[in-house]
Amino acid sequence: MANAPDVSRLRGSIVPLVTPFTEEDEIDQVALRRLIDWQLASGSHGISVTGTTGEPSALSLGERETMIRLAVEATAGRAPVLAGTGTNNLKETLHLTRVAERAGADAALVIVPYYNRPSQEGLLAYFTAVADSTSLPVVVYNIPGRSAVNLLPETLSRIRAACPNVVGVKEAYTDLQQVSDILLTLGRDFLVFSGIEALCFPMLALGGAGHVSATANVLPHEVAQLYNLTQAGRWEEARDLHYRLLPLNEALFLETNPSPVKCVLGWMGKIHPALRLPLVPPQPAVQTRLAAALRDWAIHAPAQAAAQA
Repeated sequence: MANAPDVSRLRGSIVPLVTPFTEEDEIDQVALRRLIDWQLASGSHGISVTGTTGEPSALSLGERETMIRLAVEATAGRAPVLAGTGTNNLKETLHLTRVAERAGADAALVIVPYYNRPSQEGLLAYFTAVADSTSLPVVVYNIPGRSAVNLLPETLSRIRAACPNVVGVKEAYTDLQQVSDILLTLGRDFLVFSGIEALCFPMLALGGAGHVSATANVLPHEVAQLYNLTQAGRWEEARDLHYRLLPLNEALFLETNPSPVKCVLGWMGKIHPALRLPLVPPQPAVQTRLAAALRDWAIHAPAQAAAQA
């Protein structure tokens, strides 16, 4: 059993990076390095790769290994790296977690196994097996909308009791009562990150440690500032920023993440906005709504999308 690790840097806006592809459908390593440099220069507090926004189910194991190694190398200790190592296959999850540990990642982000629909006892056994296999801090990723199973606070408490290196949870569940129950049951030092864009501010108000928001791909400074303002006690300014971000948060999820995010990053000239099937670029009507939501942020869409907005 691993000892409780130091997670003092694991706070704030940890951006869940997209996986950039070249026109030849390979990982665009140059674009990835540029994204990481831009994110850190813009104030993001951490980097995460091969989570939901990184299209992990469309990547081979080898590609996920490459993304983790590149992220650690490009970040170069300037911020913590939260490596997405979870799958719905225990052996693959253990393998990727070992890769992350060897590469020098700061923590592993491990999703509730999707498609399998395990029981709470199954989740306890699964996360215990993963945590016991590594000395890395482990952040559990609860996203019932994709996994079809909600990891209950009492189960998370049992996991934490068995595994001191399970240090937090990325909560992508809409029930704020569950967030309060987690912090009440596991203690205020347990790291709760918002995985839902519209709930980043409310979770900070409840005592959350930060957020892993896809919107940070597009507006890294502003999403990081949301956290910074709350830490400085400037709650009214943070509330105003929360409401200003809401229209873009909504627009970026009009189709399945990360399709709209990659579309916008393409407009910004940050990446070639390629996706892998079955994901496809946003439909024209969605692009029009994206263009409208971006006006407030001085991000310019192509003429056709902007003209229709």
